[in-house]
Formats: sequence, structure tokens, C-alpha cells
Amino acid sequence: MLSDNNKKMPLQTQQLLDSKIIAYIVSQIPGRLRLRIAKESRKREEIERIAKVLQERLEIYRLRNNLQTGSITIFYAKEHSNFEQIRILLQQLGVSLQDSISKPTNTEGRSEAGAEVISTFSQLNRRVKLATDDAIDLRFLVPLGFSILAARQLLLKGFLIETIPWYVLAWYAFDSFIKFHYSTDNKPNNP
Repeated sequence: MLSDNNKKMPLQTQQLLDSKIIAYIVSQIPGRLRLRIAKESRKREEIERIAKVLQERLEIYRLRNNLQTGSITIFYAKEHSNFEQIRILLQQLGVSLQDSISKPTNTEGRSEAGAEVISTFSQLNRRVKLATDDAIDLRFLVPLGFSILAARQLLLKGFLIETIPWYVLAWYAFDSFIKFHYSTDNKPNNP
């Protein structure tokens, strides 16, 4: 059964009530609220309808949304509204607000950006393995690519060891030291 408030709402707004969209509060200051829609809730039609309804409200004077990232920034007249009123309005529109964006829990000491890069390359590696029936993966293709570039340079320019920049040699020294000394085979046994 609909309450009196729901009976007065336009049909478009009532349709929004039927669906639940999960959104995280990214930042909130008086007059401005920034949300990030959860990936599983990012539906173009839903976000556009919410944006349209919000823009029709007098106290909301500007709204920015980015459908790719799921970001919605609401600028409202703090003289006429406050955060709680905006929160209630969003709840009426079917948006379930969470206090903050949850951080990935299994980043193994990595930053969020680092974990995202690793996740992206892991997905790409799975695709390469799937496309080649597990014959090759990125661990083979990346060094192969560098080897091909090295062979190309050798054929075009010859050995030219004197033209190798110092930072390249320094990097090779550091990289080979790390790889030779910190591999899993060389870890000392704990008694």
C-alpha cells in the first residue's frame, strides 16, 4: 500500500522506487554531495532517470554525472536543503546510500590502484591463455616482445654498448639483483 507521499509522486518517480540502486558517498560537504554508483547497479536508464528527477528539484541547482565511472555530483542550495533532506530524496528515488566506498579487502599490502592494475593484467592474461589453449601467457609474451625489440635494435644499430644510458644499466643491475636474491627458491628456512 502506498503512503500519501507516494500517491502524489509522478509515475516516473514511482518507477524508480521499485528498483534499488546502491551508491557510496565519496564526499559530502554542505551544498555538495558526490556519490559513486556500485558497478552492479550502473544501468544507464536508471541513472539518467534519477538525474532527471533530481534536476527538476528547485534546491538542486546543478548535477554532474559520469555514466562510465558511476559518479554523480549533486550541488544543492544549502540555504534551502541539507544533507539529510538530499539523502531522503535519494532514498525515495530508490538509491540506497552507503557511508563510504568499501576498499578491496584482499589487496595483499598493495594500494588500491596497484591492486586494480594487477587485476586488469590478470584478466588479460586469462584471456590470452584462453585464446591460445594455455599454450602461452603474458609471462611469455612480454619478454618475447622485449627480445624482439632488442634483436631489431641489434640488427639496425649493431652492438653500440657505449650508447646505452647509465640508468638502463643501473636498472638492469637492480632488477637482476632483486630477481636473483629474492626468489622463492632462495628464502632461508626458519627452524
